[in-house]
Amino acid sequence: MARLKVNDQIQNEPENWTDAQEADLLRKIADDPDDWVSTDEELRQARPFAEVFRELAASIERSRGRPSVENPKKQVTLRLDGDVIETFRASGPGWQSRMNAALRKAAGL
Repeated sequence: MARLKVNDQIQNEPENWTDAQEADLLRKIADDPDDWVSTDEELRQARPFAEVFRELAASIERSRGRPSVENPKKQVTLRLDGDVIETFRASGPGWQSRMNAALRKAAGL
């Protein structure tokens, strides 16, 4: 952010503001319609999002994460020959699924 210097003072630093500048800022804050302080009564009446918007909260909750599958894949660490990996990778996107299919076929599954 560029700083405006007047008489060798940095004017955008609060400690260098004049009383008039600070009063002007406080007036602008007070006049801001999007800035308010909740009253104790408003806070007592507040309810949780999921209680007020049940259907929306439920739709958000359902859509998180990957969908469940009947037989999920397991992550393993496996050492394979480099040429085997390169051959499958060279076949393009989906190479891991093709490798899985080849292993299933070799295992008789």
